Amino acid sequence: MIALPEVETIRRDLDRELSGLRIKSVEVAHAGLAKRSGGRNKLAGRLEKTKITSVRRRGLFLIFGLDSEDAIVANLGSGGRLRRHANRDQLEPDTLLSITFTKSGQLRLVDGVGDAEFFLASAEKLLEEVPELGGLGIDPLDQPVPWRIFGQMILAQDAKLKAVLTDDRVVVGLGEVYSDEILFAAGLRYDRLTSSLGPQEVRRLHRAMVETLHDAAKYRGATLEGGSYVDVHGQPGGYDEYLNVFKQAGRNGRPCPRCHRPIQKYRFRRRWTYYCEQCQI
Repeated sequence: MIALPEVETIRRDLDRELSGLRIKSVEVAHAGLAKRSGGRNKLAGRLEKTKITSVRRRGLFLIFGLDSEDAIVANLGSGGRLRRHANRDQLEPDTLLSITFTKSGQLRLVDGVGDAEFFLASAEKLLEEVPELGGLGIDPLDQPVPWRIFGQMILAQDAKLKAVLTDDRVVVGLGEVYSDEILFAAGLRYDRLTSSLGPQEVRRLHRAMVETLHDAAKYRGATLEGGSYVDVHGQPGGYDEYLNVFKQAGRNGRPCPRCHRPIQKYRFRRRWTYYCEQCQI
C-alpha cells in the first residue's frame, strides 16, 4: 500500500517536472477512469491546451493546479503508478491514461489493481465536489504540529495505538509499514491504550513519527519485496534498508537492532503487526 512518504516523493517530482507544461492531448484507455469527469471525451476536452501550474497534496490525494477553472485530483490507491515517459516509449500493460505535453514527453497512469482515481473537479469548489479531501487528520509532511496538540488528539481517542495511527482521521497516510516503524522508534507496543500514555511517551511518539516520515521521504519511500511502488521514473524507494521491524520476523532470523532478540508478529485487525517484545512496552 502506498503511504505518505511515497506520495510525497511523487508529488515533489511531478511539481518540479510538470509545472509550466501545457497539455497537448489526452488518451483514456479505461472508460471507468473518466466516469467521475463525465466520460472520456469530456475529460480529454477539459484538459487539452491547459497548463499545469503546480502539483500539491492533500493526504494521499495529488492535486494538479491548472490555468483553467479545473483541478486534477489523483489517488493512486493500493497499486497505481504515475510515470514519466518519452512519447515513443512502449505502453506498459494496464496503462489507463496518457497525457502528452507540447514538450517534455508524457505522464502515464498505470494501475493493475484497478482502484486508482484520476478526475477533474472545480478548483474553487474542491472540498465540496471531493468530500474525501475533508475530515483528514494531521499531515506531518505538510505542516508541523506541536507535540502538545498531537498529544491532545491522540489521548482523545482512547483506543489502541496501532488503530489510532492507522486512522486517517487522526494522522493521514501512515499505513501498516510506518505505523510499525514509528511505534518501534518510540518504544511503544501496538496494543497500548492511548489513555495509558504519559507526557514523555507522547513526546517520544511525536518525535518518532516526525523523524520516521521525514527520513522515509528523504530516501524516497519504501518499495517492499513484491511491492508496486516506484517513483515517476520507475525507480524503487531507498528506505527499505532502514526498516527496523516491518516484515523482519522470520526473515533470515534478522533480530531487533536494539536487543538482538527475534522480531515478533501478531495478527491485529486482520493484518500483521511487527514489533519487539523486549523493546516496546
